Amino acid sequence: MAPQIRQLLVLFLTSFSLFSRYNAFKEDQNHYFEEEMGDAYDPRAYPWYYGKLDDSMMVSSFQRYTVASALTGTVVDVDGFGATGDKTHDTEAFEKAWTKACSSKGAVVLLVPKGKNYVLKPIRFSGPCKSNLTIRMYGNIVASDDRSDYKKDSRHWLVFDRVDNLLVEGGGGKINGNGKIWWQNSCKINKNLPCKGAPTALTFYKSKNLVVRNLNIQNAQQIHVSFERCTDVRASSFKITSPEESPNTDGIHITNTQNIQVTSSVIGTGDDCVSIVNGSNNVQATDITCGPGHGISIGSLGSKNSKAFVSGVTVDGAKLSGTTNGVRIKTWQGGSGTASNIKFQNIEMNNVKNPIIIDQNYCDQSKPCSEQNSAVQVKDVVYENIKGTSSSEVAIKFDCSKIHPCQGIVLQNVNLQYQDNGAAKAVCNNVKLKEGDTVPKCP
Repeated sequence: MAPQIRQLLVLFLTSFSLFSRYNAFKEDQNHYFEEEMGDAYDPRAYPWYYGKLDDSMMVSSFQRYTVASALTGTVVDVDGFGATGDKTHDTEAFEKAWTKACSSKGAVVLLVPKGKNYVLKPIRFSGPCKSNLTIRMYGNIVASDDRSDYKKDSRHWLVFDRVDNLLVEGGGGKINGNGKIWWQNSCKINKNLPCKGAPTALTFYKSKNLVVRNLNIQNAQQIHVSFERCTDVRASSFKITSPEESPNTDGIHITNTQNIQVTSSVIGTGDDCVSIVNGSNNVQATDITCGPGHGISIGSLGSKNSKAFVSGVTVDGAKLSGTTNGVRIKTWQGGSGTASNIKFQNIEMNNVKNPIIIDQNYCDQSKPCSEQNSAVQVKDVVYENIKGTSSSEVAIKFDCSKIHPCQGIVLQNVNLQYQDNGAAKAVCNNVKLKEGDTVPKCP
């Protein structure tokens, strides 16, 4: 009888401990949301995000939380599979560690130890996984600078492919794309070279319920981090840096992805800080610091006469300094589809060349683009509480299509000044506009 009582007592204490941890976790999460969102952000404004987090992401996060403090959690250390972190190639060791972590059951932590430099060739971490997986990138990960290593896949370096319920977190280490060798071979740097794409440093592909946070990514070969065909993503506290002259080095790229929130990130690159393209909806970007770079962009959309759809985008709380553009929507002539239900609010501009711009005549090619009869429809776009300085005289530019004019464009509490103390101007072609308290106003 005594052993049974002891077993019941152990079970009760274990259950009580887990319940206490869960309550503590919920309190930590609530406190985190309050700190990260601040008074300016109402959770009710993002029902898709909080709903998903409560129902699915909260559960998986709680599982990870209990594992982190439980003795039964499995830790897979890449060093245990032969990784040395001494600047020799560790790709094979990472592949073996991933196979172990992904195939194990229960909760698993894949650890990249701090204080080392792991050199990797292109690598694909493929799912689905049996485990509930956390990856802790505490050490430095550096891309191979031998371009011949990318013969099998010239467009990717690190890829997480179909890995659901994944938590990836940094802890002081850096992900370094070693991009210089790629930049100097770009046609945008050397006009005599053919135009070819370069690898994206970090890609999340066809994955659901992702939490990615505290990553420091620098010098990407091309795009720094891309979310492709993903659902329910929370990305926060990124630090992304590349030289201003580095070509096509977008910071965070979002394509064909639904229900994604990007928060509290500092991005300075040679291209868009955040780019949102075809097939993406319910995209929230809050507390973004951008510069240098090309600003926060929706598009380009509709290239090569393609059909494109983007909807439900909110950029709330951004600071842009010294960028080519501020908040931009760009579409090619000849495309079709819509970019709709978009809101840019609570944004500060400092010395930005094109603070507010819609360009339905975008043309990023050597030959001039011919005029065409179709366009991606841009509609229901709100600009609210945007202020600061423009480095060019034209602070607001709506260059919309003659065939499909921009519709439902609203400017409210916008105040943009020309930094040389002259009056800023607005250029507004083919736009159906409602203006509130706005400087400058459309003529």
